[in-house]
Amino acid sequence: MTENGMQTAEQNAEALENRRKRLRFRAWHRGTREMDLLMGSFADAHIAQFDHAMLDKFEGLMELGDPDLYDWMNGRAPVPAEHDDEVMRLLTAFRYTPRQGS
Repeated sequence: MTENGMQTAEQNAEALENRRKRLRFRAWHRGTREMDLLMGSFADAHIAQFDHAMLDKFEGLMELGDPDLYDWMNGRAPVPAEHDDEVMRLLTAFRYTPRQGS
């Protein structure tokens, strides 16, 4: 691989990691404590393994309102077809557990 190719790969990896950090921050700062805990803990558990496509889906979920997401995550309302994807299925299967000492 050329030096330019390595630089581009490194820049892409750095951009991906920066995006993950921004989304993790947003997940922990949604506005309501309950959703901060649910979305932030989910991001901590899963976002490191997300590729660009999954990050796009997660980012789309982050744009939605807390009441809808909360109802979908808890099975109080069905997940609409446009949001029924691999990331939403991971989110609905995720179970928050409080950290010891928190």
